Amino acid sequence: AIYDIMQSLNIEKSAVLGHSLGGKVAMKLALNHNESITHLIVADIAPVSYDHSHQAVFNGLNSVSLNTIKSRKEAEKQMSAHVKEMGVRQFLLKSLYQDEDGTWKWRFNVSGLIESYSHIIDWEQTNQTFDGVTLFIKGSESDYITPAYRSEIARYFPNAKAHIIEGTGHWLHAEKPAAFNAIVERTLNKTS
Repeated sequence: AIYDIMQSLNIEKSAVLGHSLGGKVAMKLALNHNESITHLIVADIAPVSYDHSHQAVFNGLNSVSLNTIKSRKEAEKQMSAHVKEMGVRQFLLKSLYQDEDGTWKWRFNVSGLIESYSHIIDWEQTNQTFDGVTLFIKGSESDYITPAYRSEIARYFPNAKAHIIEGTGHWLHAEKPAAFNAIVERTLNKTS
């Protein structure tokens, strides 16, 4: 679908960046459309199947009483019982909005994410590779990219480099946005 959007907008070449599930989407796009991607930046995810649980995040999202809250602050308080990291709560709450009737809603389909979770954490094997500029950014406190995944990353992305952002977990872009953005900018200025 992303490639179709690129074509409809007459985008011949593009850099892509994705975090977590978005990183898996970015990796698949680069593998399937190698000629159209100049730079691939993957934040805290590897090309592997996971057994991680986002249950705390799902519980936090589901704990927000959309019918009764009066503010984002109330939503954040409800969510805090499940999602301990303030930066993560703030990041998730960016997707909370009021429609024209004043009803609070999420910009993403929470129940759809929960129902599709087993597919989301999976990775479909392929023989394709991407040879362009590639950077994997890892949170130092996260276990989404481990040394055990190095061979899988190299298998699909032979030119991959890695960078670790100290003092961050899986939500590294929300926890240290200035450091994250600086690393991304440096990578986008590189040529293959």
